[in-house]
Amino acid sequence: MNWITTIPLFLLTAVAEIVGCYLVLLWAKRGASAWVLIGAVVSLAAFAWLLTRHPAESGRVYAAYGGVYTCSALAWLWIVDRVTPTVFDMAGVAAIAIGCALIVAGSAR
Repeated sequence: MNWITTIPLFLLTAVAEIVGCYLVLLWAKRGASAWVLIGAVVSLAAFAWLLTRHPAESGRVYAAYGGVYTCSALAWLWIVDRVTPTVFDMAGVAAIAIGCALIVAGSAR
């Protein structure tokens, strides 16, 4: 995996997944119109397609992506939900980011 293309692709994949799930949440729990489900389907389909664009083996991609997803989800918590992450959230994200970086670095050889 190449850092220059992999990290932006991971971030785009995470945003597609989070947006798709968030749109379903808006419909199911916050009374949004069922029309938002069209956006959810498009976003989640884009997420699945983006996962296929990663150059490494699928298991390694999913493992590294999980770390990027966790970091992105906490950013979403802060930016969209307007909830400040705790010290424990930040420590957990730091540990996960290090693990994700190790996976990506190890597969670059």
